Order: sequence, then structure tokens, then C-alpha cells
Amino acid sequence: MSLAIRRAGRCAFCTFRVSEQSTPSLLQWHIGAKRRRSVRSSGGSRSTQLRSAPPRAEQFRPPSEHKPRNHDSGPSSKGFERLLLEELRRHKSYAEDKANNDSRIWQLTHAEARNARKLLAKQLSHFETQVKTALARAREHRNATKENNTLYFYLRQAFVDKDMRGLGAEMRYRFHTSNFETEHQSSHTVELQQALADLTHPLEWFPGTRAMQRTIHLHIGPTNSGKTYHALKRLEAAKSGIYAGPLRLLAHEVYSRFNAKGKKCALITGEEQRIPEGLNTVMNSCTVEMVPLNAQVEVAVIDEIQMLGDSERGWAWTQAFVGVQAKEVHLCGEVRVESLIRSMCEAMGDKLVIHRYERLGLLKVEPRPVGFAFDQLKKGDALILFSRVQIHAMKKEIEKKTGKRVAVVYGSLPPETRAAQAALFNDPDNDYDFLVASNAIGMGLNLSVKRIIFEATAKHDGIGKRRLETSEIKQIAGRAGRFKSAHSTIQQGTDIQESTKLDVDQDPNVEATTGYVTAMHKDDLAIINKAMHLDAPPLKTAGLFPAAEIMKRFTALFPAATPFSYIVLRLQELAKLHPQYHLCGLRDQILILDLIQPFKISIDDRIVFMSAPINVRRKDPLMSLVVVELAQCLANQTSGELLDLKSLPLYMLDQDIHDHPLGTKGYLGMAEAFHQSINLYLWLSYRFSGVFRSQSLAFHVKRLIEAKIDECLAEVQWQAHLERGYSRKLEAQGRLKDELSALETSENSIGNALEGDDEVEAEDMLDENDAHLATDTQVGAVKSAAGESTLVPEDGNIPVPPLVAHAPESLHREAGV
Repeated sequence: MSLAIRRAGRCAFCTFRVSEQSTPSLLQWHIGAKRRRSVRSSGGSRSTQLRSAPPRAEQFRPPSEHKPRNHDSGPSSKGFERLLLEELRRHKSYAEDKANNDSRIWQLTHAEARNARKLLAKQLSHFETQVKTALARAREHRNATKENNTLYFYLRQAFVDKDMRGLGAEMRYRFHTSNFETEHQSSHTVELQQALADLTHPLEWFPGTRAMQRTIHLHIGPTNSGKTYHALKRLEAAKSGIYAGPLRLLAHEVYSRFNAKGKKCALITGEEQRIPEGLNTVMNSCTVEMVPLNAQVEVAVIDEIQMLGDSERGWAWTQAFVGVQAKEVHLCGEVRVESLIRSMCEAMGDKLVIHRYERLGLLKVEPRPVGFAFDQLKKGDALILFSRVQIHAMKKEIEKKTGKRVAVVYGSLPPETRAAQAALFNDPDNDYDFLVASNAIGMGLNLSVKRIIFEATAKHDGIGKRRLETSEIKQIAGRAGRFKSAHSTIQQGTDIQESTKLDVDQDPNVEATTGYVTAMHKDDLAIINKAMHLDAPPLKTAGLFPAAEIMKRFTALFPAATPFSYIVLRLQELAKLHPQYHLCGLRDQILILDLIQPFKISIDDRIVFMSAPINVRRKDPLMSLVVVELAQCLANQTSGELLDLKSLPLYMLDQDIHDHPLGTKGYLGMAEAFHQSINLYLWLSYRFSGVFRSQSLAFHVKRLIEAKIDECLAEVQWQAHLERGYSRKLEAQGRLKDELSALETSENSIGNALEGDDEVEAEDMLDENDAHLATDTQVGAVKSAAGESTLVPEDGNIPVPPLVAHAPESLHREAGV
């Protein structure tokens, strides 16, 4: 089990007895690649063979394609038991440190603090007994089912799903559950909790919308079939309306198009709001989380409606579709969403009109990969990568080898920069022949792409490396052969179609073009070719998340000192759903709630704070420090000026990118965390404008740090062999995940643990992919430089990283100080 200890979570079932087969299982290969076994040769003598890995084209089979292995039905859990006891010791240490820190924050007397420590020691002892009892039951009675050994079941499930990080989070939750059940829970309380956790009728959450008789227009078809185009033509002709897209980039594109055509339109996203002068009606282009549900409009367009099936953000599409008060609601998406939308419309009593589209032009998979022969690239080629660092490295390498210019597009680019890059690529009269982009272009960005080239068919999703889904491959590949671009649309003039007719036929004056898709590697091309001939399975459920009012009422059933993160998790655990819906999970929200728990903040404000689109799971502590300080400002209702924040490394604006102790890569990592911190400040400034008042200065700082990030990215070198080697390493872990999924089909299989996120865009995963570029030594150096602890010190002030200097003079001048 030595490997299991080193790579926690990657082989939770490695102690299972797996039957010997002529072809070794992926699990066996992972835990013993160099282990030799004896087999009978044809001559009857025994020989030794070295196991070989399966061909790479088979490395990313979906779990459903794996045949279940024969294995012992009961877990022999010595290795996992060691990990669990080790995590239990860490939990005790964490709980004791947190209690001491909370005592300082709440300024408890010595007697009160002593009593609190005694109570905690009693609670920890009781919980430790429960964990050891669960372990003994699993070890001695081979019992690990949810019904008979619930605690062990959930702890092991969390470990399998999310490694040691998931195990630690689940242990903290089960500790709080144990305390509450022991001290406060009664049968009546449980009944009330279960009643409030009944989410089987989400349509009733929007009575104003249910009072309307809406007409739902469902535009379905493959990529590049004109679905969104026709829906937007109807929105252009309306007096009031809303466009809701999955990305800020798309919201900005629609905003730019409408205003370029003389149609006044506002841009509303979490971090930015632009209201044109003279706009006296609701005409908004927004991200789907920002749809105004209390505004009555003529037309609403909800793009990429199939996202309502997403396990993390699906709730936002469901909320927008079910709750928007529009006479006409136009939904644009894939064919696989039809049956789900039909059943939801029947439940709401809304009229449904379906518009079916065919692709405008052919889409062909090329027979051969392009490799790294960059001189063979053609004008209009778009290379798809899943790391922002590698996007810029690839750009630099192509420009070096071909002498041509390369445009870049990814989600976290500032909208103006993205629009400029797209215009350069779409313009046929310049030397910007190629595009290097992230999967953000699959979400509907209008680009004149002739051929899509995948650099890889796997990406990091925040938890682990996984193969792209069939729907994702087809969505990205379908961007090839676009017949019209944003550039050509804006160049046409300012005429607005007054007709309200939804003409779904292809314009006969538009010449359809053939799009092509290929890959840089042969094995990736095989995966793409297979995906292009498959149909994505129909969606069965829509995402759901408890409304704020439900969370507030549920909180009232708990003692005042109960951590809000526990209350949210408890609501998730008890939630009862209609079969048509699934509960969206949690990721950063729980970590955010734990960070702000010590401060005196209302439940309403905690709900707002937990929805912030940030990533606090980074290895560097900057984001956590910023969250804690901003929460302190909100609790005190003072000191929200940007220049007063001690956790922001404003000194970086005057620092040369080469002067960082870890060089440009180290500077880039901190700069991205700084950029996310500024976005958080802007996001909060629209919700707590009386506290966070330096909005204009924050936009200025945002532009400055974006320029610094661009400097760093311009120096990145393409290292294909290192990137590919790392990708292969993670692919092996992906094969193991598939093996474990197959093993879970036994009677002792493990259910699903909570996952989640809020308004986090597709490009946020780029940071996850870039994480491997920093070594453990580099991460340690950054932590040492910025300060490791995120706990509030004894004096109640936020720790200041040693490297942080005074804000540059230019910022004081910008702020008028």
C-alpha cells in the first residue's frame, strides 16, 4: 500500500483481490507496472512476463465501456484505514487551532475559552469513537454499505471522488453532523428539516412567471446551423428583451453587435455593468446567472440551453428558463435537450414551438493528423488547447516557425482584447492567418474558422484529468466552416430586421462552406473520429439549487453558532427532488463559507458571498487572504477602499516580471491570483457599494495587471515533450478512474459525493491545467513569500505578506489621494 499512501485517492480499491486475467486490468497496471507474474508457457514451463500498458487510443474509454472485473465483494481496508486515521488526527489539530482562533476573534474570557476547549475535546473524542467503530465494522464484518455503515460509506466515497481533500471536507461535515445529532437533534427537528428540504416543486418558486402564458421557442440543431442567429433576429426586433449566455465573452459580443447596429443594449455580468446613455427599457445582454427574474420583457433568448444538465452550473439555466418573465422565450441548444424541455413545458403549462435546423455546410474529419508540421497549417486554422500558458506558448512557436501572425482567444481575456483578436482573425485582408484558442470557442463565439485542430482530447476539470465528452468534441469541432462572422455582421451596417417571423431556412444568398476537423496526434484523431459518429445521449435531468429563501428558513432550525457551511451541506444531504431534476454540487462555496464563518455577517450576506465566482482552491494562499479581509470589511462596514486592503500585492504593478524569486512563471501565478482578487472586489462592489467604493480604481488596477499577465505570457516557450509527458501521466490516472467506476458496480459500490461551483466560466479550468508547470519547491517558495496561514491573528488584523510594499504612487494619484 505504499503507493496508495503516496497517491491518496488514486487506488482506494487496490486492496481488493482482483482476478488474474490474460490481459492485466488497468488497476493492476497502475499499482504494479514493474511487477512480474508467472504464467504457463506453451511448453509447460513457467516464464516471467512484463505487463504492458494498453494502447493510448483506449486510455480514455468512458466508464460504461469497461467490463466489470471480478473482485472480492468486501473491502480489505488496511491502507484506507491508515489514511482515515491520519486524516482524523489532522482534523483534530485543525479543529483545536480553529477553536483557539475563534476564541480570539470573539474575545472570549479565559473561563469561556476553557469551557469551549473542554466541550470541543468531548466532541472530538465522541467523533473519534464513531470513526473507529465504523472502521472496525468494515474490517471485521466486511460491511461498507450506505445502509449498514453510513459513516464509513460517505468517508470512503469522498476519498475516491476527491482524494484526501475530499476526505478532509467530508470528515469536517460528519463531525458537525455528529455534534448536532448528539446535542440538538430530535425527531421533530428532523421532520422540519426534511419538510424544508423538499425541493420537488421548483416551478412554484416563481409565482409571477407561472401567472403568465409564455410561448417557448426551442431552436435545436447541430453547431453552425443558425440557431442563435435566428433567435437574436427576433430579439433585435423586440422593444424589450434579454440575452443570456454562458460566458462573459458571448454577452459582450451580443452587446457589441446590438449597439453597433444602433440597438441600445446594456451589458450585465457579475463583474461589470455598462448601461448606454438614454436606455429607458430593459434590453440586457448578460451572463445566465445575472438574468433579471423580476423584469417583464417581450423576448428572452437563453443560449446553450443544454447546459441546464450541467452538474455544477445547471441551476442557472434552469432558473433562467423557469423564472424569466418573457412573453416569448427562445432556447438555443442541442437536439439532446428536446425531450427534457418538452416535459418541463408541459409541467409549466407553456406553449412549446420547436424549430429544427440542419448544419449550414458539411463537416469532415480529415484522415491524417497534422503533427507539429506548422508549415503545413492553412489560413483559417484554429488550434484548440486547454491551458492558457500553452495557448501563448503555441502562439509564439507557430509565429516563429511560419512567420505568420497568430490570434488568441480564451475566456479570461478582457472583452475588448478578445474582440480585437477575433476581428484580426476574421479579417481576410491581413496576415493573421491562424487562431490558437481554448474550448471557449465552442460556446458560440462567431469566428471564421475553416479547420479545427485539437492539440489534445483530454482536459483537467478541477478534480482530475478526463477525456472530453462526445458533446464537447462535437460542439468544438462544429465551429469549423462558419458561414458568417461577427466581423462581417458588424460591417453590414445598422439596419434592424423589423419582421418578427422566425425563418429557419438557410439564406440562399449565403454560400455554405465545408468545415474540417483533425488533431495533432494520431490517437486523438481516432477519438475524435469516433465521437463525430456518435449521438450524445438525451438529457434526463435539469440542475437545481435551493433558493435563498429556502436556505434562510432552513438555517432557522439550527443554533446560532452552527457553521453556515454545515447547514448548506445538511440541506444538500436531505434534499428531496423530483426525478426530472438533479441537485447541483458545491466546490468553492463551502471553502468560502468556512473562511468567512468567524465574522458577524448576516445570512443574506453569507449567501451572496458564497456565490462569488472565485477559486480558493489554489495552492497559493492569496485568494484566501483576500476573502478573509473583504469579509472583515463587510462585517465592520468600513475600510473597503482598495488602497487600504493589506492582502492585495499592489507592489506587483511596479515590479519587473523577471524580478520575482521564481522568475516569470512565479510572477504569472501570483498575478493571476491578484487578477482574480480584483475581479472579486468588483463583483462585491456591485452588491455592497457602500463598503467597496473604489470601483473605478479597481478597473484601472485590473487593466494594469492584465498588461503584466500579457508580458509574462509573451515569454512562455512551447515545450511539447514536457506537456505531452504530463498529459500521458494524467491519462493513466484517468484510466484508473474508469477502472474504479467499473468496480463500483458491485453490491458495495459507492454513491456520488457533492460537487459544485457557481458562476465559473469554462476558462477557469485553464488555471487547473497550468498547475503542473510549478514544482512543489516553487509552490513552497510562493507560500513562504506570501504567508501560509489564512487564520486571523490574535489582534484581529489580516496578515500582510512580507513582500508586500506600499501601493505605487500612480495608484494614489489615480484614486485622488
